[in-house]
Amino acid sequence: MMRFKFCRALLLLAAPLVLLPMLQSQQNGRGRKYKPPPPTCKISVTVVKSTDGKPVENASVVFHPIRGGKDEGNMELKTDEDGKTVINVVPIGDTVRVQVIAEGYQTYGGEYELPDDSKDIVIKLHRPGHQYSIYEKHPDQGASNQNGSGQSGSQQQTPPDTQKPQQ
Repeated sequence: MMRFKFCRALLLLAAPLVLLPMLQSQQNGRGRKYKPPPPTCKISVTVVKSTDGKPVENASVVFHPIRGGKDEGNMELKTDEDGKTVINVVPIGDTVRVQVIAEGYQTYGGEYELPDDSKDIVIKLHRPGHQYSIYEKHPDQGASNQNGSGQSGSQQQTPPDTQKPQQ
């Protein structure tokens, strides 16, 4: 019985001696270092129609945080019935590239600086414009197109004096 009490007392005295070096390593800076995350900016994006200002529901808003000129990946959120989405993970002082994709509208893209703790962005989406075609006449081209012949590059005509008469 006496031996049991002696071992128990020895353990109680030895435990602080074992824990003391661990506590000192934390104080000396050799242990695990905790680095708190940087303060973040609350980014609120509102997506509306350019024609009447009504919200665009279920539009994809893609955030590309850029730190030091390097893209840090992307995060995608959908807009709610009010055309809004909010994100709060991009550090203050960074740049964010915002891309908005919605069915029936032109894709939008823009970069925004984040100098403060909040940023409100309103994006007006436009309907798609007329598709450009090389086969149509355009006022900025005049009578000739890029190859200078006035005809498309794949169609070549022979000069009028060398044409064969049709029978």
